Amino acid sequence: MAVLAIFGLPASAQSKKYNDIVADTAKVHYIQRADSNDAYIFNSTAHQNIVYVNEQVTTHIIMPENIKLVDISTESIIGNQCEDNIVRIKPAGRMCDHEHAGSITVIGERHIAQFNVIYVKRPSKANTIYNIDIADCKRYVNPDVSMPKADMARYAWAISTLPRRFNNLRYYKDGIRAAVNNIYSIGDYFFIDFSLYNKSNIPYNINEIRVKLSDKRETKSTNSQTIELTPVYVLNQSKRFKKAYRNVLVLDRLTFPDEKILTLEISENQISGRVLYIPIEYSDILNADGFDSRFMKRLADPQ
Repeated sequence: MAVLAIFGLPASAQSKKYNDIVADTAKVHYIQRADSNDAYIFNSTAHQNIVYVNEQVTTHIIMPENIKLVDISTESIIGNQCEDNIVRIKPAGRMCDHEHAGSITVIGERHIAQFNVIYVKRPSKANTIYNIDIADCKRYVNPDVSMPKADMARYAWAISTLPRRFNNLRYYKDGIRAAVNNIYSIGDYFFIDFSLYNKSNIPYNINEIRVKLSDKRETKSTNSQTIELTPVYVLNQSKRFKKAYRNVLVLDRLTFPDEKILTLEISENQISGRVLYIPIEYSDILNADGFDSRFMKRLADPQ
């Protein structure tokens, strides 16, 4: 009888209720659906927790690392990816209390998490924020990610607190002194730690930071080649400083011949902007510090 009472409503009444629900229309990254090529990483034996949802509540699922792919099993759930590591979801319509709405698979840089989504009638019972515990994830080998961005951030923050080892990599112009503090080699990446010191009374507005690999000597009779390198990660996103500035750039590990030089170019966001150059010789790259596993663990977690 209860089932008849639920489904005994006229079709017009049911459609009116469902038409009252407005889908999330935020203009952000849309959810990607997995195709057959991704099927091999899904595992039905993986631990599945429960996320409770309601159409009046937006549920935010937070992954401890950047999200590469999200798969929603049914059209009963709608959502989008609003940040690199956050997905937000809602049920597409009203459902029965504690009805199974479907499942969600969240794939990060190195881990996979799967959840059952359960509809609850009372909005107060729905999850507004659900933090994924790394212990509830299944680890997988991702050949495209040798180091997660979260690990890069931890290493970069720790490196930015270390005392300077390099004293020869300096540049001074227009009241601004630039210097490389340290160069570290971790995994497949170089971490270049540098500082800027402003001795003038005019604040420095950073337009962009570029990394270039070019010939040491450029003449008209030879064809010089400059290659611009894109940092994999940049620690400090600040664009303005008054007196002091420190940042760590993460680059893919590289080698280059002695006739080439690596240059950090920092330009100011003005028409007559000041431009700073920090040249880095290959011999300086070869002197980059490397860490053993115990030191890396202590560096990532100083506590």
